[in-house]
Amino acid sequence: MVEVKVQSLGLDRTSNTPVVILQEVDGSRVLPIWIGPGEASAIAMEMAGMKFSRPLTHDLFASVIVGFGGTLQSVMITKVVENTYYAELMIRRDSELISVDARPSDSIAIALRMSASIFTTEDLLEHTSIEVTEPMEESDLPGAGETSETGGAGLSPEQLREYLRHLDPEDFGRFNP
Repeated sequence: MVEVKVQSLGLDRTSNTPVVILQEVDGSRVLPIWIGPGEASAIAMEMAGMKFSRPLTHDLFASVIVGFGGTLQSVMITKVVENTYYAELMIRRDSELISVDARPSDSIAIALRMSASIFTTEDLLEHTSIEVTEPMEESDLPGAGETSETGGAGLSPEQLREYLRHLDPEDFGRFNP
């Protein structure tokens, strides 16, 4: 398993979808995971140190873990199937280790609240991560200017992967909750 950290939270300007960027703790590979706006807000608020008088959903879940005598040992982002990422919350209670299936976005929001480590597999990083290199201009993309029926850029999966390899995380807009 490879430890990762939340490098940044942004907004994919092409789809207006929030993206959490995870980076290897001891490396340069980054793993972008597109997430929902609610989870992005929960992550952004925790990263900004915002606290509320009443617990929000992820705060509540963290309180439940502690209330039942557990600790969040780690979050494991385990696989991607048909563009859907899977994660597990690894909760320790006494000598028992309990694995709870969860979305990566929720898992990351809870891990930040509980100061738990986040891990992913070497295989997942190897096959779905990007290494940040020189930023690529959108006009340099094959198929730039073409549009699909949905109005997005007409890029094949290979062209999108190449675009992501040359994308600087700063190219994502800053997500503001």
